[in-house]
Amino acid sequence: MIEWHQERNISVNIEKIWTLFQLENIQRIMPNVVEMKVLEKKPGVVGSTYEQKYKEGKRVETYIVEDLAYENTETLKHNRIGFTLAKAFEIEAAFTLKKVDEQNTLFIYEGHNRGVNFLGKVLLKMGGQKNNEKVVTDFMDLVEKEAKLVT
Repeated sequence: MIEWHQERNISVNIEKIWTLFQLENIQRIMPNVVEMKVLEKKPGVVGSTYEQKYKEGKRVETYIVEDLAYENTETLKHNRIGFTLAKAFEIEAAFTLKKVDEQNTLFIYEGHNRGVNFLGKVLLKMGGQKNNEKVVTDFMDLVEKEAKLVT
């Protein structure tokens, strides 16, 4: 299993950053997500499901994403999602924004990727922690870059 937890201060208002995590803006921070549609929207968000299509090279993977936890207050924004990718990986990711002040937000990105079968476990070992850390850092860089472009 690969786990990650990174934190970063972004000099942008919490509400502006949070807009990037809304359905209509998700491709700004997840450009490989080529399609995302709501399957079921639950009151309070938790339990809502979405069909997501993710393009890696020429291959497009389709999977179901579920909201596992959700909070949206003035000082704290949080969304934890879970999905199974290619019947090989069980992935959970959490995006948390904490308001520091009007112009600063603490962004926390954490989660895990677990191989659910032999192939998944082998591929995770081959990909390794270093590769995963690069993916996490690249994602955080993109969120920060896009946050500064939100008007």
